[in-house]
Amino acid sequence: MSALSRDEVAHLARLARIEATDDELDRLSGELAVILDAVARVSEVAADEVPPMSHPLPLTNVTRPDEPHRSLAPTEALAGAPASEQQRFRVPRILEED
Repeated sequence: MSALSRDEVAHLARLARIEATDDELDRLSGELAVILDAVARVSEVAADEVPPMSHPLPLTNVTRPDEPHRSLAPTEALAGAPASEQQRFRVPRILEED
């Protein structure tokens, strides 16, 4: 098992801006060591002859076909708007002009 010192875990916690108690640092050092060992085992198994894949199952195009449809007319799009102006949604000003 990869050994992570308590100081290394404390350093990682500081970098991540995580406040950890002494008990948490002791517990996390063991948990992080287990994670690092798992990653190391995966690295050992990965070989050059194994092709990379994005999904474990073969997939075909799962998206719908791109078919053109009629767009909304400005009056239809603005029909439910509380306020509109010049064929645009009217919203309250939140920034002051310079």
